[in-house]
Amino acid sequence: MVIAGMEKTKALAAGKNGHTKVGKKSKAAENGAAKVVEAEDVEEGEVLPMDAEGGRSGDEGPKVDKSSVEDGKVDKSGDAGQNDNRSEEENESDDEEEDEAPGPMSKSALKNAEKARRYKIKKKMRKAAEKEKRHEESKRKRKEWEEKLALMTEEEREKAKQEKTDVRKERKDEQKQRKDKLREALTSGQNYVIDLEFSHLMKPQELTSLIQQVMYSYAANARAEHPGRITLTGVTGTIQESLEKISGYKNWLLHKEEASYLDVFKDRKEDLVYLTADSETILEELDSSKIYIVGGLVDRNRWKNITLDKAKEQGIATAKLPVGDHLKMAGSKVLTVNQVMELLLCFQKLKDWKQTLRQVVPLRKRAAEGDLERDEKEEKEES
Repeated sequence: MVIAGMEKTKALAAGKNGHTKVGKKSKAAENGAAKVVEAEDVEEGEVLPMDAEGGRSGDEGPKVDKSSVEDGKVDKSGDAGQNDNRSEEENESDDEEEDEAPGPMSKSALKNAEKARRYKIKKKMRKAAEKEKRHEESKRKRKEWEEKLALMTEEEREKAKQEKTDVRKERKDEQKQRKDKLREALTSGQNYVIDLEFSHLMKPQELTSLIQQVMYSYAANARAEHPGRITLTGVTGTIQESLEKISGYKNWLLHKEEASYLDVFKDRKEDLVYLTADSETILEELDSSKIYIVGGLVDRNRWKNITLDKAKEQGIATAKLPVGDHLKMAGSKVLTVNQVMELLLCFQKLKDWKQTLRQVVPLRKRAAEGDLERDEKEEKEES
């Protein structure tokens, strides 16, 4: 305490003798160096390594003017010493002021931020509720099983346990067969591409919906009798981060590419066919030599002809599924990514578009049954 008091007295004396200005320059130089490191050299969340003196690499520290060095004595106080005497609360307050956001947000940005915040909260609550529901269902089934066993004879119990074991084994065998078929499809299956290059056009909720559709598409392919060779293209940025959050995504048996399908299949451009409802060409059959592209975009109503225009600019063929020829749609005629994938996979099995559409397209998207047949009958009568 005595030494600290003596140093403080020396600091005040040095200030009176004109050394205070040197101290101010030192503070300015120190702050200037810190700002350069923070803005140019340090990424968000990065911590600079400690140097041999215990300071951060890149900090120049307070500079001492030679004029302030007399008889081997150096003015060690300056502003840096004064900063040491400041309270931690004052220093933290200064840090908070430097970290403040640059300028106010617009009303629209605030509204979107609040909407995103509420969506995250609701999603978290929904996941927790679903987890609790699964847990309760598991407990209920286990209790029922135990009660069922309690009413059996020893022989019946052994038989029931064996049957349950056989069912589990059968399920595992089916899973193995599906994986084997998927591995085979990776080399010899019908080529399908999901184009994920539209992420910059979608809102956060739409991106979330798209990720779910990609997940459902993979699940449909895994269940299919004739699985295809799926390639995800444009897997970068937010899309990549979102996909990697899916449990088991890294083990998916499909191809994941950061590049565009034009680069991935650069030697087969003539085989590329972009599936878009705006095309004038109807897809009657699937050609095993072709590569069918499905646009990964939610809410296409905001972006009319976007996939058609993209295909035209790239000089690749287009086609549309014969939905209107076999099914009358209620409301929007736009199908989701997973619905298009399911239609393609189902058609590989049935080889009939009418049956395929009725099996895959949900009832809520269809007009009343019989409307299409009635319209066709009326058209024939008029002609």
